Order: sequence, then structure tokens, then C-alpha cells
Amino acid sequence: MSGRHLPNPIDEVEFNRLVRRVAWKDLAPMKTRDGLRECLHPLPWLFAALALFGYELWPFAILAEFMFFLTALRLNHEAIHHNLGFGAAGHRMVLHGLSFVMLGSNHSVAFNHLRHHKFINTPQDLEGKAGKMSLLRVLAYGPVFPFECHWAALRDGGPSWRRKVAIDLGLNLILPSLAVAAGSAFLAWHFVAMLVAQCLTALFAVWITHRGCDHDALVARSQRNPVVNAVSYNMFFHLEHHLFPGVPVKRLPALARRLDAAVPHLKAALKPVIGS
Repeated sequence: MSGRHLPNPIDEVEFNRLVRRVAWKDLAPMKTRDGLRECLHPLPWLFAALALFGYELWPFAILAEFMFFLTALRLNHEAIHHNLGFGAAGHRMVLHGLSFVMLGSNHSVAFNHLRHHKFINTPQDLEGKAGKMSLLRVLAYGPVFPFECHWAALRDGGPSWRRKVAIDLGLNLILPSLAVAAGSAFLAWHFVAMLVAQCLTALFAVWITHRGCDHDALVARSQRNPVVNAVSYNMFFHLEHHLFPGVPVKRLPALARRLDAAVPHLKAALKPVIGS
């Protein structure tokens, strides 16, 4: 974070020193049963979408599909950082399975997300590019974003990443094939919903947590509103995640409390994800 500045009176060097003293390693370990519980989060929303679709309650079905995608993104995010306690092969299987139900290649997302952490706010940070855009521009850019992520992974990822992306894209063919073969209106609906969600990922997975942070020492926003955090499954503790990516999302509230205690001016310096 060298060369950047905090938006209110707090010394950057002192901030970095205090952050390094925050205890976090006890929050990181996950047992297999913990990871399995994480895998369950998207399922109620998928079943709810199916039921609501059946009753033609379209607004609620759309909301359920959005929440399914949000919770699947959370699971995807945990698998990318190996925060589920499954081992390398288990996390890879989670990313393949999510590619099947969410569409797109989650391994291409993984490739770009890991580079986002390593090269944040630099030209190599493809994912973070959306955070520097205006709202209208990121909405227009949204449909392009998944294609750029896939191309970056295929171009720069090497044989291993290319193989995993290819498997993901092969799995993408199953859902539309099942929809046609079974004549399932719900599967067709879910397919379209996931396509739309993929086009909005740059907005609600990148822009909303990084907007206005490209010239700050605090490279991401964070949320302290308990209602917003409950609805968003704690996905908006994004600064905390960037500081300590090895801490699972479920434990980010505890990490946030430790950061607030260690850095007295942090709350005042934070930019909220939603609200003021």
C-alpha cells in the first residue's frame, strides 16, 4: 500500500504496523464439516427459486435466483482461497461444480481474483478494473467482463489453468442440454438468470466493494451495518478480506472487531459498501 494515503488523519506506516500485529491465524483453520456447511448455503435459495417459479411468483423467484448467485459467489470465493478445509482437489471440485450451476468458468474467476490480490490497482489487476469505473460505465462493461476474465486465464494461465477452464466450459454445456432434453422451463429460466447474473458480476462483486478506493491506502470498502451484513452473508467485510485473505468469510466479523480495536481510527476511515 506504499505511496497511497488514507482519507482522514491516520498515519499509513502506523496503520500497516498495527495491522501486522492483529492476531488472525486462529480464525483461519476450517474442518471438513465446516466446509460442508458452507456448501449448503446456496441450496435453499435454489429450491426457493424452483418453488417460486412453479407458482409464477416472478419477482420473488428473481430475488431467490439473485441470492442463490450471491451465496454461490461466496462459496466460490472460499474455494479460490482454499478456505473450506477440503484440500486442493476438494476446492477444485467445488469450483467445477459451481461452474456447472452458475455458468462460466470459476477457474477463470480464480485466476483473475488471485492476481487481483497480488497486483491490486495495477495494470495487471483485470478484476479491479471495474472498481475504477462510473456506475453507468460498469453496467455497460458488465457483459464484457466475463469474456475478458476467461481470455486472461487462457492466455496467461499456462497449461494447468487452461485445462481447468476447459473442464468448466465443458460443464457449462450440461445445463442447457438438460433444459432442452427434459423440456424443463425452470432449467431454461435458471440458465437465463445465471447469464444475466454473470453480466452483473462486475457491478456487485467488484465495483460495489472497490469504487473510489484506487487511490487510497484502504484498498477496499467494508460494512459495519449488521442488517446489511446478515443479508449479504458477510461478503461486505471486503477490506478485512484483502488484509487477511486466509480468514474464512464466516469469521470476518470477528476479524473486523480485532481490527477496530487495533486501529482506533479505522472505523472513521472506512468507506461503507452501502449507506453512509
